Amino acid sequence: MRGSGFLAIWSDVEPADLVDYRHWLTREHTTERVTTEGFLACRVFAATQTGINRFFILYELSTPEVLDGPAYLARLNAPTPWSQAIMPRLRNFIRGGGSVTVRAGRGEGATLAAVRLAQPLADAEGFAAAIVACDGVAAVQVGVTDPARTSVPTKEKGMRSGDASFAGLLMIEALDEASLRNAWRRVGDVAPDIACSADDPEIYRGIFALDARIADFG
Repeated sequence: MRGSGFLAIWSDVEPADLVDYRHWLTREHTTERVTTEGFLACRVFAATQTGINRFFILYELSTPEVLDGPAYLARLNAPTPWSQAIMPRLRNFIRGGGSVTVRAGRGEGATLAAVRLAQPLADAEGFAAAIVACDGVAAVQVGVTDPARTSVPTKEKGMRSGDASFAGLLMIEALDEASLRNAWRRVGDVAPDIACSADDPEIYRGIFALDARIADFG
């Protein structure tokens, strides 16, 4: 992520809704978002676990203030007809955004662990430096959620039920799943509280990306 803000979203999709969801996400929704003032880019990941259709969406924001700024709130209060059809069908919806506090490494990995933190890391910089040194790890990023900015009532939020949030976000990006799992064992040494809360972290692979700075929306 290159901006100082982020928005992270997880959701499950029923098999019968999968085609419609993927078309909505890649043909309308992400374009709508990254053409909103303050949104820089979007990356979409799918869980590698079999038996579920779980997606993780990461938006890069210029600043955390974008989350409750007028441009984004206007979008959230005017969902498209397609969004109105999709939103109520999403399950296990988790959403949170805030500030990117630590970055380590270079580039982006094809495989990612996106871990929701119950509390901020005590030494996020030291943690990131230790994990990014692991073989096959491209980047480590840590974020802190701003509940006030992401809990503003909107029309879009009202179409879902039981949204969950989180205190912080840890992302470890690696070249492949084996490297990611090896790095996770190092997490157990550096921050055992995190490892204990997610003994087998959900692993995702990148499936789609959209960058407002290079995409042609004409």
